Formats: sequence, structure tokens, C-alpha cells
Amino acid sequence: MSRIEEDIDDKGDDRGRGKGGGGRGGPSRRKVCRFCSETTTLIDYKNPQLLRSFITDRGKMVPRRISGSCAKHQRAISTAIRRARMLALLPISVTGE
Repeated sequence: MSRIEEDIDDKGDDRGRGKGGGGRGGPSRRKVCRFCSETTTLIDYKNPQLLRSFITDRGKMVPRRISGSCAKHQRAISTAIRRARMLALLPISVTGE
């Protein structure tokens, strides 16, 4: 068995997904939905500045586990993004170089 194969065998199944969460940086803090905490912020397809924070630089929608939104507001965000794309307020996709 080579040295590389020994390193692979030593890693095991635990890859930072234990009880502490967060992997390398220690326990992570639970993300809070910004629309639930700030009731004044409304999700609207006519507000592309707000929706741009929920799409990547490639034009893809950011998933719920990354954005920190609750399920109810994530559905509203994705609907608003789709409507803004239909009206060309947001890009559908960004082509490669």
C-alpha cells in the first residue's frame, strides 16, 4: 500500500459533518431569515437590487441553505426572480468567457 492510499484510509467517514457543524471553522451559527426578522422588507419582482443578492454572478438562484431564508420566503424569492427574468429586469444566465 502506498503512502497516498494510507492517507485516504486514515481519513475515515467523518469529514467535518459532526455534531458541532461548520466543519473546519468550528460550530456555525444558525442563519436567520432576513424577511422574518425585518417585517418592513418586502419581496417584489420590481426590486432587482434586492433580488440580485439572491442570484450568483452566473445568474443562478442561491439555495436556501446558503441564503438563510425560510422555506416560505425562499419560495417567494424564487417566484420573484422568475418574474423579474421574464421582464428582463434580471439576467436569465450569463454566458462563459
